[in-house]
This record gives sequence, C-alpha cells and structure tokens, in this order.
Amino acid sequence: MLTRQEHMQNKASTFRARLSAGQALLGTFVKTPGVQAIEVLGDASLDFVVIDAEHAPWDRNAIDLALLAARASDIPALVRVERVEDILTALDCGATGVMVPHVSSVQAAQAAVNACRYRTGRRGFTNSSRAGGYGRLGLTAHVDENDARTSLIAMLEDPEALDAIDAIAAVEGIDAFFLGRGDLTVALGESATDAPAVRAAIARFVSAVTAAKKPLCAFVNSSAEIPALRALGINMFIMSSEQGLLRLAATAEIHQFRALTA
Repeated sequence: MLTRQEHMQNKASTFRARLSAGQALLGTFVKTPGVQAIEVLGDASLDFVVIDAEHAPWDRNAIDLALLAARASDIPALVRVERVEDILTALDCGATGVMVPHVSSVQAAQAAVNACRYRTGRRGFTNSSRAGGYGRLGLTAHVDENDARTSLIAMLEDPEALDAIDAIAAVEGIDAFFLGRGDLTVALGESATDAPAVRAAIARFVSAVTAAKKPLCAFVNSSAEIPALRALGINMFIMSSEQGLLRLAATAEIHQFRALTA
C-alpha cells in the first residue's frame, strides 16, 4: 500500500514516463500568481499545469507556494523559466520539470540539461529543499529520484534553431520539445501561425524531433486545433491558460444570459 506521501507524489513521479511513452497529455499555463487555480485544475484532473514564470509576474515565493499547492492537489507542475539560471530554484521547490525558452543551439540545449541533471549535468546539490523531502532523502536517493523524475522540455521558437535542429534534437537529457509557433511567427515576420514560412519551419522541427524519437508539445487555444497537430505526432498540449479558460467560460455564460434575457 502506498504511503500518503507516495500517493500524493504519484502523478508527478510518473509524468516523465507518461510523456516519454507518448500518452496524450493536456495541461494549461497558469499566469496568475496564487494557489487556488492550481487546486481547481488539480481537482478537475488536468494532466499537468505550467507555471508561466517567463511571461507572468511569478516570483520565487509565489512559485514555491504554487508548487506546494500542486503537490497537495496531486497535479504535476512544470515551470516555464525565464532563464537557465532560474531552473535550480524551480526544481528545488519541487517542480515536476521545466520548460526552457529559446533553445536555439546545441550549447543552449546542453546548458539546460546541465542545470536539470545531477549525474549527467551540473545541477547544484541540496536535499534540504522540498525536492529532497527537507532532508528526508539521503544524498544518493535524492540524486537518483530527482534525475529520474525531472522532465526537461526545450522550446523551439527561433529561426536560428533550424540550422542546428538535428543536433539539438539529439542532445541527451532533453525529454521533449515544445513548438513555439507564436514566437516563431513573429521572428519570421509573419502575421499568422499558418503562414507558409511558419509551416515549413514547424515541419522541419517536427521531422528532426521525430527522427530523434522525442515527444512533441504545442500550445492550442482550443481543442479544435488538436486533431491537426495530433496528425503531426504531437501528444502533449498546453491549452490556453487559466485566464484564457476563465475568459472563455465567462464569455459563453454572458452570451447565454443575454440570449435568455433578450
């Protein structure tokens, strides 16, 4: 029988394996610093959340509390960091993994791996944080457990990455790649994510990552976008954000109210 601690960590501890196995996974970005949205999404049985510390006002204390809420709600929580230097904080606070933006070179890919891994990288050691059970895990157990459970997702969103994508995709220690269609569209000077130049770049990324046998992740605004992306081999989806889902639900209810009271 699982202990309470083992049960609460079960989904997080198996997330990396489920991702690597190609299971269909659905999550969302969390933009608003706080714990309640994460509790609600965990209760709704979403597969994961991504705390967006790149584009939203998350500080270290807020991330720490959010990861505590994720653990209590039994939902895997990734952190989209702003810089490689922020990875250690996220992992020590107990993140299931990290998303690293603008991985456009082999050097950037290897730097992300080094920050995430102990035995095959250069992650700074402490077992006194939440990730180490506040000292419950000994040195070897902490290193082994964290290396086994930590997921690293590299974001492909720069034209410069196209020239090095085969080598980037082959870097050991990266678990999956996120297709950053928005940033890529802007960087290519296009106005829509389905522009020919963007589609060609995405196809190049998909081809290289698929050849490397790594999973793919993409952002969607709604479930209507998922079938076409599934056909490309993408199995992990980040749908909107808790703010976007709130707006969508509120707008639908407002329209229904207006219709009923017209």
